[in-house]
Amino acid sequence: MTEPVINTSTIQVPAGNLQIDAYLAKPTSPGSYPGIIVLQEIFGVNVHIREVTERIAQQGYVVIAPALFQRQAPGFETGYTPEDVEIGRKYAWLQTTASELLSDIQAAINYLKTLPQVKKDGFGCIGFCFGGHVAYLAATLPDIKATASFYGAGITNRTPGGGNPTITRTSKITGTIYAFFGTEDGSIPLEQVDEIEAELEKYKVPHRVLRYDGSDHGFFCDHRASYNSKAAANAWQQVQELFSQLTTDN
Repeated sequence: MTEPVINTSTIQVPAGNLQIDAYLAKPTSPGSYPGIIVLQEIFGVNVHIREVTERIAQQGYVVIAPALFQRQAPGFETGYTPEDVEIGRKYAWLQTTASELLSDIQAAINYLKTLPQVKKDGFGCIGFCFGGHVAYLAATLPDIKATASFYGAGITNRTPGGGNPTITRTSKITGTIYAFFGTEDGSIPLEQVDEIEAELEKYKVPHRVLRYDGSDHGFFCDHRASYNSKAAANAWQQVQELFSQLTTDN
């Protein structure tokens, strides 16, 4: 292959008076592609998030990863040390709010709608760690028809910025959601996973809740010590299955 399957760029998404930094990846071939939003961990739009963005784009999607900490720490990107975790948690849980996050995600969707390559109906989102929690929030947006939420901690008992736990918004989810958890993840007790599944069933939300035996928090990220290649490979297959509905529904 003499030319790349995708091209990438760093762009800015207008959101009112705010300009949100974002990483964009899209196929080079002409066509009409579904749009996907990638939601970062607490570590910013770092190498892992950019790689995920590119990987999805290579499957035939236009993919954008907005900086969720644009208000708190423009340009923030870090690694996985305990110090990095503490800084990222501070930004994520003490300084963001659910309403601002939803507004910023909608702004990213609206940006994608301006691109001629992008289908205007039926977007997907995928998030990891903090972004997995935020993906559950984003699933309530009318434009989002397919959501992949990876090990989102706190869904049952809190929400960014405080207020009713994010799980109380489950009835507003109108698309399909797949939720991925590791059974050895100390930050997400298995009873919370069961509670999420029960709530999705209660409101008849199309869903799959996938539990990976022996997997810890961050099992999908090959930059982390907790990476589990077998679980990650299976989860990637599930993500492809989930997002494939966006290419056939519209």
